[in-house]
Amino acid sequence: MLNLYLSDFCAGSVEFILHVFAMNGFSTEEETRGTGHNQICCLIDGSYRCGRPAGNASYSKRIQKTVQQRRLRLIRDDSVNHIYICDHHKNMIQNARMKRKRRDSDDGDGSLDADEDIPEIDFFQMPVNTLRRYKRHYKLPARPGMNKAQLSDTVARHFKSIPVVEKEALTYFIYMAKNFKKKCYNESHWYVRGFDEWKFANQQILSSYFPVDHETRNYVRTVEDSIFSIVYPTPLTKNPVLAAVSEDVLMKILGLEIDWNKETYSNDFMNFVAGNKVVPGSKPLAHRYGGHQFGYWSGQLGDGRAVMLGEYVNHLGEKWELQLKGSGLTPYSRRGDGKAVIRSSVREFLCSEAMYSLGIPTSRAATLVVSDDPVIRDQFYNGNIKQEKAAVVLRLAKSWFRIGSLEILSTNNEIFLLQKLVDFIIQNYFPHISLSDPNRYLMFYSEVVQQTAVMIALWQSVGFTHGVCNTDNFSILSITIDYGPFGFLDNYDTKFVPNTSDDEGRYSYENQPDVGRFNLEKLKIALKPLLTKKQQKQANIILKGYADIYKYKYMEIYMRKLGFTDFDGLNEENEQFLAILLKIMEDTRADFTMTFRELSEISMEILLKYANEDNVPDIYWNLKVLANHEWFSQWLQIYTQKLDSDGIIDSKRQEIMLNTNPRYILRNWIAQSAIKDVENNKFDSVKFILKILQNPFKYNEEAEKKGFASPPPNWAKSLKVSCSS
Repeated sequence: MLNLYLSDFCAGSVEFILHVFAMNGFSTEEETRGTGHNQICCLIDGSYRCGRPAGNASYSKRIQKTVQQRRLRLIRDDSVNHIYICDHHKNMIQNARMKRKRRDSDDGDGSLDADEDIPEIDFFQMPVNTLRRYKRHYKLPARPGMNKAQLSDTVARHFKSIPVVEKEALTYFIYMAKNFKKKCYNESHWYVRGFDEWKFANQQILSSYFPVDHETRNYVRTVEDSIFSIVYPTPLTKNPVLAAVSEDVLMKILGLEIDWNKETYSNDFMNFVAGNKVVPGSKPLAHRYGGHQFGYWSGQLGDGRAVMLGEYVNHLGEKWELQLKGSGLTPYSRRGDGKAVIRSSVREFLCSEAMYSLGIPTSRAATLVVSDDPVIRDQFYNGNIKQEKAAVVLRLAKSWFRIGSLEILSTNNEIFLLQKLVDFIIQNYFPHISLSDPNRYLMFYSEVVQQTAVMIALWQSVGFTHGVCNTDNFSILSITIDYGPFGFLDNYDTKFVPNTSDDEGRYSYENQPDVGRFNLEKLKIALKPLLTKKQQKQANIILKGYADIYKYKYMEIYMRKLGFTDFDGLNEENEQFLAILLKIMEDTRADFTMTFRELSEISMEILLKYANEDNVPDIYWNLKVLANHEWFSQWLQIYTQKLDSDGIIDSKRQEIMLNTNPRYILRNWIAQSAIKDVENNKFDSVKFILKILQNPFKYNEEAEKKGFASPPPNWAKSLKVSCSS
């Protein structure tokens, strides 16, 4: 069907309609004097300097008057020597002017309405829990599984329909809470300003609820009839250094408010995150699990290089499990030493936080500690053995249970323990499922199927390739865990395999959805002892629905990446529309991330002009690549048609896309540059990269200078990663 559609597309039999935007008062004198295409927009938006490329419009006196009247938070940066503005701000000002014209025509005079002073609400910036409370309060109709963008759109549409008086009250409440939150609510009461005051939860549920291995000696062995073994971390003894911290995790999750730049943190904290100290109330555990690795059952695996330090309950009532990865030998270390090297630790630390900021369900990383402790590794399993430095990462998750946690119990016929574990998972992580419901295991399986499909669709939407999608690396909560030989797409290559150990390409980018289904099949088999014959048949039906859930979510995300807000379900037209773009990207080897980002940053009017004249400026280096394809101009015209038919103005398209498509991702070469510096005890680069990855949608001048959004350097092509960590 796709080939047929493409042949029709090439035939050029469809009439394309071009929507031309009028300048609407923007000065065009620069057209006779050159343009601002080699400049950056001259405006400061709020407190941030705009980093978008300047277009053909200038910041004329007429435009400045509109900005003042509409109270837009825009001012010209006096340090620049031009007055060109970007297409995004041009469209923003245009829309503000049009709103005023419509209001003037309705009122019959030129006065501004009384509600002019009411701040505009961006519902997408509000916490998900607030949106959910709003939905429940007003009993808004909404389908299950809505993401934040859909929920915010639903709330925004309802908000426009409620009475004016109620709207004013709600708006002002939100405005006051946002701008004067210290008067409304004192956040500081749940921060701990010294590590000596910080402690784990009084009740460590896992060690008290589940059977723990009676053998307390730490040596590699087969463990039975237990979920955990008690294991204390192996200390780092040679010059351990706190290389980097995620303040977002330490403050917002762990409630630690410490000035890390002044290094005022205590030795106790340093020893804790290095594995040299166990705090009171902690009973360190290593988890026993099994798994299918590269399609084959591997028996007992378990936490071979990770120790769970304890469970922490924060001010929101959230329970987090803290693990040290790289903390030494455990009963599950097999032939390894339980240590981790700097290169793998830097990658896990950075990628955990990068994925969170991209909106992907993931474990988190709090700290990175490096040392001079020697570790012997054969990185590529080719006999080239060398000494490296040890490191540890303090990582967090709501739970570290994975599909392999259930598999080992089911395979070993430990059914009582299997049931105990699944009931625990349901009660603590799926509380909407009643433990008295005879179909609870079926409902649990259905939830995991759905959430796994969504997680993988999100992976695909940012070009993330995990590298080792074994069942022991797949979280039962459908969060991304165990960052090893992962990679993000540079050029769009569906067969991309980041892991050099994956000779057959089993875990390639394009295979991830199918691997997800394979792993869910293994979960279904693990649950079989808990299901009736009828429920087993129903579980088969649930698994068959995985493909549809994945496809729906995939299309929904990608349509939003292209600026479409109201996804109206799967249809052949949308699928073919996206398929053509992906085909163009594949043929031209275009950069995956920058394709969507550059489409976000340029107006459709200018893009069509460039594409038709075949003179895309160098600042849009990736669009320049795409424009070489014979189908690109026609695809753009279809794109314009679809936007018009959906009633999406170009400024709205750009706004949606700029908040959906990152400018910065953790490319392998960026990670490698941090690794090289950290190995030489230089930590500024890993801290800077973390800062950029925590704000992936925000233009950063320093990141641009370092080439983070430029074509990857040639040496990046030779980089390799493996399972050796």
